[in-house]
Amino acid sequence: MKKTINIIGGGLAGCEATYQLQKRGYCVRLYEQKPSIFSPAHSNANLAEIVCSNSLKSTDLSTASGMLKAELKIIDCLLLKIAEECSVPAGSALAVDREQFSQKVTNYIESLPNVEIIREEVTKIDTDIPTIIATGPLTSGKFFDEIGKLLGDERLYFYDASAPIIDASTIDKSKTFSSGRYGQASDYINCPMNKEEYYTFVHELTNAKRAELHEFESTNVFEGCMPIEIMASRGEDTLRFGPLRPVGFEKTGEKRPFAVVQLRRENTQSDLYNIVGFQTNLTFGEQKRVFSLIPALANAEFVKYGVMHRNSYICAPKHLTENFALKINPNIYFAGQISGVEGYVESITSGLVAALDMANTLDKKPHICWPKDTMIGAIINYLITASENNFQPMNANFGILPPLDSKIKDKKERKIQYSQRGLESLKQMLKNLQK
Repeated sequence: MKKTINIIGGGLAGCEATYQLQKRGYCVRLYEQKPSIFSPAHSNANLAEIVCSNSLKSTDLSTASGMLKAELKIIDCLLLKIAEECSVPAGSALAVDREQFSQKVTNYIESLPNVEIIREEVTKIDTDIPTIIATGPLTSGKFFDEIGKLLGDERLYFYDASAPIIDASTIDKSKTFSSGRYGQASDYINCPMNKEEYYTFVHELTNAKRAELHEFESTNVFEGCMPIEIMASRGEDTLRFGPLRPVGFEKTGEKRPFAVVQLRRENTQSDLYNIVGFQTNLTFGEQKRVFSLIPALANAEFVKYGVMHRNSYICAPKHLTENFALKINPNIYFAGQISGVEGYVESITSGLVAALDMANTLDKKPHICWPKDTMIGAIINYLITASENNFQPMNANFGILPPLDSKIKDKKERKIQYSQRGLESLKQMLKNLQK
């Protein structure tokens, strides 16, 4: 049997890394602090708990997230397979039943031979043992301090938020419609608002009381998960060009709504829905009061309120190699959002990449050089080449890919070409590795 590897953190990245290393013959000790210790945002004792939203974004090849998923399918990504098994209708997006997803991942990891799950908080890093640190953006204070000692400098953070979840039976269906945007499946419940209702909502939203963040003096908010009250404060029509945009719906003979709030299924039973784009830091009482101003949600019962929490990460371009290994100690790897990637699927990707490189290193095989025109390679390239002075987490997007050889005017076709080029490069890379 091969050497034992420590993986600290049983989230998305840690579980994917566990699977990939076990598959290659390594023993794995997977450390997870739950249920002894819960972060401010976690409540489920299972592994791979999803916190902010149940959506893993689009599967369409004309989107960056769809391109990344297509690449992961080629290289046997476990968590993407389980996500598809636990999916709930969400148009072209891959949304999951969170409880079912985390339970299935837990059951699978527990069933793997040569994997020991240790349910305790880790406060020290043994640098003599090959280790993947995948403690996520909600890393405990003691271990975050230990990471600081290892890196010898400051750690970074931003604020993130989650959206509330409501009881489906309390939605006033007479004030909703089910048409999908741009001809897509109508898997969302749409809650229209007229002009007066919208501006009343925005006024109350921007003036509502927010929960205090006692630990920190300022809020460095991540643009990719902006609390809706902060977004609304940027201008009274901002939401109508963002999550409440009323465009793309089929005409029904009636006047187009002034704004539309969308609700997405939260579970396979379809008895819970989350409010799309409504990440928030309002107090619980204010969430109930303000969000009930949406006509269809006037009598909605909130099963879970949104919360804001700190997301911690390291300065990847300063500390990591192109395979997520630590520059000053190649025995230590980082993966997941603490490494500087942003997003569920991106976190899974980093766990997979770190595990494959660690296995190759221990097996004395060459490092994998991920093509920069793949989404995997582009994310890695961003992490290692970004400015150290103003480093920000990054998710999958076409802007980090190298340009196409030829100009394509049609926007959707251009994006599909990016995806097809990347998939061909990935297939060629895998073919070369088999030689």
